Amino acid sequence: MPGLRPVTYEQYALANGLTVMLHRDATSPVAAVMVMYHAGSRNETPGRTGLAHLFEHLMFKGSEHVPDGEHFRLLQEIGASVNGSTSEDRTNYYEVVPSNYLELALWLESDRMGFLPGAVDQAKLDNQRDVVKNERRQNYDNVPYGTAHETIAREVYGPGHPYSWPVIGSMEDLSAASLEDVRTFFRTYYAPNNACIVVAGDFDRNQAADWIGRYFDPLPRGSSLPHSALSPAPLPEDRHIVSEESVQLPRLFLTWPGPPRGTRDDALLDVLTTILSSGKNSRLYRPLVFEKKIAQGVTAYAEGKEIAGTVTIDATAKPDRGLGEIDLCVHEVIERLFADGVTDTEIEAAFNGKEAQLAGRLTTALGIAGGLATNFTLTGDAENFNREIARFQGITPDELLAAGGRVFSSHHVTLNVVPRGKSSLASPPTPPKMSYTGTPAKDTSAGRP
Repeated sequence: MPGLRPVTYEQYALANGLTVMLHRDATSPVAAVMVMYHAGSRNETPGRTGLAHLFEHLMFKGSEHVPDGEHFRLLQEIGASVNGSTSEDRTNYYEVVPSNYLELALWLESDRMGFLPGAVDQAKLDNQRDVVKNERRQNYDNVPYGTAHETIAREVYGPGHPYSWPVIGSMEDLSAASLEDVRTFFRTYYAPNNACIVVAGDFDRNQAADWIGRYFDPLPRGSSLPHSALSPAPLPEDRHIVSEESVQLPRLFLTWPGPPRGTRDDALLDVLTTILSSGKNSRLYRPLVFEKKIAQGVTAYAEGKEIAGTVTIDATAKPDRGLGEIDLCVHEVIERLFADGVTDTEIEAAFNGKEAQLAGRLTTALGIAGGLATNFTLTGDAENFNREIARFQGITPDELLAAGGRVFSSHHVTLNVVPRGKSSLASPPTPPKMSYTGTPAKDTSAGRP
């Protein structure tokens, strides 16, 4: 990792298949424990969505040896930081504790890995089901543009694709989830051989290894689980959607199928979208916001996930401006990008930003634990955390445009979110014509083939 110190760590596996990673750093007297399960919303099925996220909530409601409420109390009274999160591809749980409380964190994680189902009853399920439903209302259904990405995913990936439903699930599926559904999900995916644990920070290596062996080694191995192969979602045609919602300003979303995470193309599209929209002098921001004054703001981003990805440009219109002129301007900018090319200076600035982001993750025990766990879980090799910046090195303008050409020349989804009764502000259903140049570049992957 040129310019950044590589993360040193020890990795080994227990007899039950749990992968253990230890990174020692005595800079601060804290230790971060992260357990990551290779299970997310893509492991669900249509009609039973939202189980992975619902189970994340249930994991904090006590296990057979930890009464409801005790998990948080035991950690909060020692000043620990504790949380968890669910994505399409993985679910993680972490504690950052004073070093002398490392054993407590390890015991709590082992107990809910091995002894949670017996503590999950109908009352807990109903309670957390209501919590998740309220979370969906507050963060998705009742906020402006809150369901836009749910709509886009459904259109980009198509029916049945594991990324076509939202991580939080639908109200109908949450209502339908039974106690047996939840327990089956746990038995299937929350096994040691489908997880890893990372301990990072100030701790004694032999003592930590002894505790991990004592608390986790007795837990039984689960069934072997096949994981989805790469599953891109080529659109057979452009799709145009108009959604009238309770919003003040129209917003345009343009989304193309993109590459999965960890690949060279994923890095190239990350750099290209940074060049397009990062900063007030960027390729999209300057004409849309400053020159033509038709947009309040604009962002472009590549989102590579484990088996597929997307590239999105979204812009919010100024009052009384339509999305058609924004759509046209965005396509004109992309066309000029290929006609004029990108500069080495733009590439260097984007690279420096990526290096700074990675350097920031290396400053905390939790950042390092998350980086190792994520790379192991989603690429099969924790060492890819140390190789991350290498994916962004040596990028040339021609290689960047070749990757952009592969994406922007494909079909895409256009979502218009407009105020109720103002569908006239939507873009026309036929997208502007665009030409591009560039030849395909060889793709090198840091992830699974």
